[in-house]
Amino acid sequence: MIRWIAAILGYFLFRLPGAIIGFLVGSFMDNLGSGSNARSIFEDLSRQKVSPADFELNLLSLCSIVIKADGQVSQRELDYVRQYFLNTYGKEKANAIFRTFNEVNKKREISAERICTFLNQRTRYEVRLQLLHFLFAIAQSDGSISPPEIEKILEIARYLRIGTNDYESIKAMFVKAADNAYKILEIEKSVSDEEVKKAYRTMAKKYHPDRVNTENEAIKKGAEEKFKEVQKAYEQIQQERGM
Repeated sequence: MIRWIAAILGYFLFRLPGAIIGFLVGSFMDNLGSGSNARSIFEDLSRQKVSPADFELNLLSLCSIVIKADGQVSQRELDYVRQYFLNTYGKEKANAIFRTFNEVNKKREISAERICTFLNQRTRYEVRLQLLHFLFAIAQSDGSISPPEIEKILEIARYLRIGTNDYESIKAMFVKAADNAYKILEIEKSVSDEEVKKAYRTMAKKYHPDRVNTENEAIKKGAEEKFKEVQKAYEQIQQERGM
């Protein structure tokens, strides 16, 4: 809200240049008050962009790390990743990605920390949230997520600078436990109905597919899936409380 007020005031004072400056300053002020995971618009404007090819290779590298986490390579997890890439990119492009990945993998060891550092500098926080969602989906594709896989994904989440609440929210979508719907909305079961509604609006805004500004189809699909999980969690709480 502050960004638009500042933009209007800037326009009246200095016309178009003033409106632009006012919008940027107002955006910075908005983000300062939006939570620990907020980033100023200046950071987004200066962030380097990762090429689709680099993103796909790094995504595949993180997939391989999760698949190997428990010391055994599950064929169902491999099939999940392969099918996902085939459905997303088509057979020709997917096979080219796999060939390039195999060549790169032979030349150097895959480092989760190095990959995440690379992605942190070139992707938005929302994109990294969906990436984490995708990694959990891979681990679950063979029917269950093992403790070593959870530990490895947590390690990757820390490298990606994912907040604890966001990590627990995504984890709750895959690892079933008591009060999962509340964990997904990042609230306690004891909160009021009004706080539940407020939490839903916040999460729906945070995970709306439109906020994932990326050309990567795999991540876009992950955003849609995660948004649906937030809606399902809210509907479950509504039904339990008779809201």
